[in-house]
Amino acid sequence: MPRDQADVNTSPAQPLQKSRTLVLTLATLFSLDAFAGGLIVQSLLALWLYHRFGLSLAATGAIFFWSGVFSAASYLVAVRLSNRIGLVNTMVFTHLPSSVCLLLIPLVPDLATTIVLLLIRSALSQMDVPTRTSYVMAIVTPGERAAAASVTAVPRSLAAASSPLLAGWLMSVSSFGWPLVAAAALKIVYDLLLLFMFRKHRPPEER
Repeated sequence: MPRDQADVNTSPAQPLQKSRTLVLTLATLFSLDAFAGGLIVQSLLALWLYHRFGLSLAATGAIFFWSGVFSAASYLVAVRLSNRIGLVNTMVFTHLPSSVCLLLIPLVPDLATTIVLLLIRSALSQMDVPTRTSYVMAIVTPGERAAAASVTAVPRSLAAASSPLLAGWLMSVSSFGWPLVAAAALKIVYDLLLLFMFRKHRPPEER
């Protein structure tokens, strides 16, 4: 955030102009990630755990509770990590291992390893949330920030809303856990594209 509030007042909100291409590209990538995330919403994941391991609702709730705690704590870690390695690197190098964990979950045979992988993923997968927002706000002009926030948020919401339809169908045809595999594969593609396309486009504070 600017230290001088006067700078904010002299930059009225305006449509995307200089940053239009960058923001639209990021919106597309974020939508891909959101679509993948919609394949593993908690309700469907709980259903899969029940069918795979017979896990009770109480135990599933406890797992999701600790997953939420780890995710919340990771937001604070993301701040320090981004100060050291940069926003894009923080997004990619924390999100990519979490996607690998997600990919491994359907492949492991026992519940204990599955829970460990879920918790590791929770500790890593959300570090890109604060860093993603910071990155978008940093690479656009002050007047474009409101438009950039809208353009990157709305497609993500629509993408996340559509993918549970596919996840439900995949779970109805097989108990293997194809939604988890598909989500992990799409998220890995997202991570690699983000790194390749934006690793050299640094925000002002990192230049």
